[in-house]
Amino acid sequence: MGRKLTIYMLDGSATGPKTIEIGNWSGKAIYCPRAKLKSLLSRQEFDSPGIYFLRGQSESYEFDESIYIGEAEELRARLKQHIADRDFDSVICFLSKDEMLTKAHIKYLEARLISLSREANSSYVENSNTPKASRISEADISDMEYFIEQIRLILPTVGLNSLVVAAPHSVQSVSTEDNDPTYRIKSKSLNATMVETDGAFVVKAGSQANISTSNSISEGWLKIRKKLLEAEVLKKQGKYLVFTEDASFSSPSAASSVVLGRQAPGPVSWLNQDGITYKEVQESPNNI
Repeated sequence: MGRKLTIYMLDGSATGPKTIEIGNWSGKAIYCPRAKLKSLLSRQEFDSPGIYFLRGQSESYEFDESIYIGEAEELRARLKQHIADRDFDSVICFLSKDEMLTKAHIKYLEARLISLSREANSSYVENSNTPKASRISEADISDMEYFIEQIRLILPTVGLNSLVVAAPHSVQSVSTEDNDPTYRIKSKSLNATMVETDGAFVVKAGSQANISTSNSISEGWLKIRKKLLEAEVLKKQGKYLVFTEDASFSSPSAASSVVLGRQAPGPVSWLNQDGITYKEVQESPNNI
């Protein structure tokens, strides 16, 4: 069954601040790039309690993004504080339109979302610890878990994949469609194809990978290559390793680093059929 999701671009720009709502849900999301956050904080919604994700660039090649998850009884004051003390590119806040969220509710949401993000292993989680979920009633737990499911639906619409379960650590078969975005590795010596589908980055069967690895490659990518070799998803054929079946990764950097055998930032290592990098495609105004 389909779901109605309404995205309203507050300044008419695809890359600017926006509100996001889901039909028959009492919650609301507000997304904003850091550069426009100060002016946006005058909105009445930021008087409310809520939960928020700060998104930034990960310093680890194992992830394309870093996140910090927090809660606040007044979002405006907390976000003003973070503008001064944290490095981030954008923020998305989740609040209640009917003021149903209490301090106990948002503490529960914070603990659950940090835990789920760590389990998904798709983003670097900056929170130094995972707080213990506050004690709320069974009925409230049901309401908050439903709230979390709506957060899961909304986050990928603003390019945030922290709750999308990473697949590279356990090789999985993922179905792809003909209209899924397709990219080729930027290399003169290798032929490899990647398809982006449902939050996963799938290197297609028949793609080639370097046999050797450089000293620059991280331990995480080496472990993934080892698992792929042990599962015979990667097999030596001549002077290359070849994917014997489709293999799913949590990020384009995971896919490119495993294919090339070195640290290779995925957003600039994968090109579409027009020679445009994945990064440029994602930053295009047409990519909403």
